[in-house]
Amino acid sequence: MKFSLLSDEPVSAPEGDLLGAGTAARQLATLIHDSRAATPFTLAVDAGWGMGKSSLMCLVRAELQPREDVETVWFNAWSATGADVLEGLIKTVLMKFDKRLLRRALHHVSQHGPLIRAVLATLTVVASPFGLAGLVDRLWRELSVDPRARATMRDELKKLAEEWARTTPDRPGRLLVVFVDDLDRCAEDTVLAVCEAVKAYLDLPGLAFVIGCDRSVLGPSGLLRDLGPAGSAFMEKIFQTSYRLPVAGGEDLRAYVRDCAERAGVRDLLDDAMVNLIADRSARNPRRIKRLINGFGLECSLNPVWTGIEPEAVIRTLLLQYLYPEFYRILVASDAAHTANAGREFLEYDTARRVLSRWAEPGPETWRATVSSVSGHRLAPPERERPDDWEAVLGRLEEQLPTVYPALARDRDFVRLVEEWLRLAQADELVTRLQQGGATPVVTVRVDAEPPAGGGRRPDEGRPEGQDGVRYDDIRILWVDDHPANNLAYVRELEELGAEVVLAEDAVSAERMFARGAVDLLVSDFSRGLDPDAGLDALARWRERAIFTGPAVFFTGRVTPARERRCLELGARIATDGRSLRRHIARACAEIRQSRA
Repeated sequence: MKFSLLSDEPVSAPEGDLLGAGTAARQLATLIHDSRAATPFTLAVDAGWGMGKSSLMCLVRAELQPREDVETVWFNAWSATGADVLEGLIKTVLMKFDKRLLRRALHHVSQHGPLIRAVLATLTVVASPFGLAGLVDRLWRELSVDPRARATMRDELKKLAEEWARTTPDRPGRLLVVFVDDLDRCAEDTVLAVCEAVKAYLDLPGLAFVIGCDRSVLGPSGLLRDLGPAGSAFMEKIFQTSYRLPVAGGEDLRAYVRDCAERAGVRDLLDDAMVNLIADRSARNPRRIKRLINGFGLECSLNPVWTGIEPEAVIRTLLLQYLYPEFYRILVASDAAHTANAGREFLEYDTARRVLSRWAEPGPETWRATVSSVSGHRLAPPERERPDDWEAVLGRLEEQLPTVYPALARDRDFVRLVEEWLRLAQADELVTRLQQGGATPVVTVRVDAEPPAGGGRRPDEGRPEGQDGVRYDDIRILWVDDHPANNLAYVRELEELGAEVVLAEDAVSAERMFARGAVDLLVSDFSRGLDPDAGLDALARWRERAIFTGPAVFFTGRVTPARERRCLELGARIATDGRSLRRHIARACAEIRQSRA
């Protein structure tokens, strides 16, 4: 089977529109064209990340371009920063004006400069061999020579725009539509520079701006939250009106998923239920859908953990990984104290939940699954003749199960996915492989990830969260885990930040480490061997005997209400992934230094 990657480029032509944006694009294009007498104005295309703002704007532009009295230009705000944005946007607009108008404006501006003769001599050169770009550069230098001359620059630009857009008896007024994309992905200074250009310099006759952005990101509680009321009021003045892009849905979105799967080469692996699942669990976000389907092809092609596994099994496993990451962490955690396959554990719980809640008849098969689920967690099984006690039994069972199970049981799409996945002949083999070291994919694809406002780094990228410029040179960490090899990457990371990390595989060896020197921070697992609470019991003993009284972090993929309660009693934190582990360690080290001070 051959896979191919999907481009993340926006739709640029009507034939590529699978989500029904063409109708809105035609209506918006007509509205903009018919409103040219009301220029200047600014229209915001408002939607979240990946929801199709750029595609809609491209389609609007395609609708406008055939009109003889309309010019369009595209400016990506994310491609420039700071003062470059102001210059870049104004130059982009100037490039659409006629050469003769630019020469005339340059001549007029130069006459008012201190070096009139030198400028006039230069004009002779500018007017002949230099092209449009040269004229624009020269005019910009003349207009921006005095940073205080904002009024002068605006007046000259206004004259240019009025003359370019002028209505004559034989020709209606011209319209220049400036499309500004990705504004909500920029840093605060870039956003403000674009707004300054639009409002202070380019609020001109004949110009209409169409700006793609997420208005909530640019609001008072978003990227510009530090501007205060005056700044928020200024932002409101920028946009005369907004078009909120509706969330795609229904058959259009399913057709989009099928088309993406077809182009990627995985269409035959997705049944209708999986198509619906991808559409809904990707928050109906076209970009997330593309990333997810690209991930299928990359994983199947590059990750050796899938060698010899049927593509259908791979796809269903990846759906669990991408769409239900909390469950996937439980699935790949090698924990001898619990079932080898969390999928089977979950389905038994789902059956027990329906039976003990008396939503399903306790037939022979469902009753066996219920008893197995309860007894498997060292609890007294329910008595069939005493249904009044079943609710209490269910409560005790859920105390011992991962906290996400009740919510997942209410998601019938998830239940169906797990049922169909476990019917595959290679499901158990897959789980074993993942638990033995294939849990980390070669290619990481986060379908839920959005670029942060301001174009910065996500908290889980690069240096550990909260560690910019901070080192742990004076911190000694004891890490207790009966599978220390699973944590070596994190250990190396801590050591690179200056921490001293010592390892122990059980409570006995840990106590020897305590005896050899003071430990500032404890990082531990919960279960060891067949004992699901070995780590908790050890910490309780050390607290009671005052062997260790400092901060503790338990690192696990499996969080249960019972474990949460005991951690609260022992003053310990729980981390379920690398991001939360780094965060808890950073906070603990800050507390350690504060207590020393």
